[in-house]
Amino acid sequence: MSKEKFAFDKTNFILLAIGMAVVVIGFLLMTGPASTPTNFEPDIFSVRRVKVAPAVCLLGFVFMIYAVLHKPKGGGAEEQ
Repeated sequence: MSKEKFAFDKTNFILLAIGMAVVVIGFLLMTGPASTPTNFEPDIFSVRRVKVAPAVCLLGFVFMIYAVLHKPKGGGAEEQ
């Protein structure tokens, strides 16, 4: 019985899910109270929202690129 060849294996999908979770965490770190026309909220310039959250998102996207480029191990023994 021959198996279909897929570009990704289970490891790739797990790595993609981890990368997506890191990106979502980065976007959640960006959330917080918003400024209104009558009330200025100084928290919009906090280190967490301006520096940490974008860095976490960037790392998540880089990890997702790695997950896409990751080659499955072994493969030569299964080919016939």
